[in-house]
Amino acid sequence: MASQSRTLVGDRQDPLRVRYQTEPGPAQITDRARAVRGAELDPFHGRVVAGTRGGESVLSIGAHAAVGGYHDQPNPGDMLCAALAACFDSTLRMIANRLGVRLTRLEVEVAADVDVRGALMVDRDVPVGFSAMRCDVDLATAEGTPADLTEAMIASAEHCCIVMNTLRAGVPVTTDVHRTD
Repeated sequence: MASQSRTLVGDRQDPLRVRYQTEPGPAQITDRARAVRGAELDPFHGRVVAGTRGGESVLSIGAHAAVGGYHDQPNPGDMLCAALAACFDSTLRMIANRLGVRLTRLEVEVAADVDVRGALMVDRDVPVGFSAMRCDVDLATAEGTPADLTEAMIASAEHCCIVMNTLRAGVPVTTDVHRTD
């Protein structure tokens, strides 16, 4: 059930919201990840370091069997799905907390479809990239939570989820190569 008491998310976000209204510069942030591997002979495995400022995690990655890999580690498509699932999950949890809605169950599963013939240059008419993504949310709230509040919470999460909106709108991507021969 919704309550009017202060929330953990409100306690952390309210000062930021006030600050960003008069000082928008600090609201402009940059997230990072980097693939780290030397000149190993294995083209199907590697590591990605995600995060900054002491919150780094090293993730093992592999290539999907559909492109010749072993799919024995998460592949980049899995990582893309994970980014959307994590962002929508955390966004929904923060909004629920701000609204005083107690979630009794939340699972976000993301699936993405791709035809790899384009990436393998089997058929140049097949676009390289995912053709569709689905975000499936399994959600339950505490008994007595009004349905309209739950619907507003979900709509707010869709509006505020940075990764979801980036994927929906697209974003310019540049490649800068620094060669060491």
